[in-house]
Amino acid sequence: MRLAVATNAETLARIRQPLANRDIYAEHVQVSERTLPLDGSLGEFDAGFVFPSRLMEGGVADAMLDVPWVNSREDILRSRNKAGALARLSAADVPTPKSVLVSNPVGDGDLEAVWERFDAPVVVKPNSTTRGTGIAKVSDLDSLLGVTDYLELVHDYRATGDRSYLIQEYLPDARDYRVMTVDGDYVGAVERRLPEGSLAEGRWKHNVHRGAEATGVDLDADLRELAEQAARALGIDWLGVDILATEEGAVVNETNARPTVDTATKYESDFYDRLAALIRRL
Repeated sequence: MRLAVATNAETLARIRQPLANRDIYAEHVQVSERTLPLDGSLGEFDAGFVFPSRLMEGGVADAMLDVPWVNSREDILRSRNKAGALARLSAADVPTPKSVLVSNPVGDGDLEAVWERFDAPVVVKPNSTTRGTGIAKVSDLDSLLGVTDYLELVHDYRATGDRSYLIQEYLPDARDYRVMTVDGDYVGAVERRLPEGSLAEGRWKHNVHRGAEATGVDLDADLRELAEQAARALGIDWLGVDILATEEGAVVNETNARPTVDTATKYESDFYDRLAALIRRL
């Protein structure tokens, strides 16, 4: 079986040999940052992994390849819309952080009313970005209005499709986990944590792309079940579930339908068997 992989980063390097050992041959198909004759060919494949992040180019690749995807365009959009995903999770009784969606333009009075719903500080988060891009922590109303002023300036440009952002409660000292699920089942987890020196300097974003380290963990059963509940609620077969755990409990903070695959030692021993079975089922 031939698998078209729409990324040429760490994920492809890590999955290529384990999947080849299971008779699934992963090859990179470049979708973006190239010229692409629309009467040409991208090759013959049986499935795709994962639908490209740039959706317009992805639509072209989808038409040319004509294969099922792990995950589909709809899956990507369902997860990428952070507010939409949180609303779905909340409706399914999956615990999430206290959050308010702001859809620009709104007035200062509306934002002041939102501010009053929270204890300071709060987190301001663009609704559609990844890798911690654009996330800010603010401790007073004036700072909140300053940050949202910048967001409104960005949203004034017509090319900006998503004009929304989230204001969320800040959970100090939360442990940050990325939990992987396949077909709704837990297959492994890492804890993401900044180095102690960075924490001492006041940094707080535990994103790997911002310098945090990801360490494989044997996750507690209740957190495994929480991740599985989230995957089932969203109906996404291949999903990274971000959990924040404090002494008061745990919440699903975000999900990622295009998660980076970490080293195999950080997952369950049957991780690649489960992934290969998902690809074959599609």
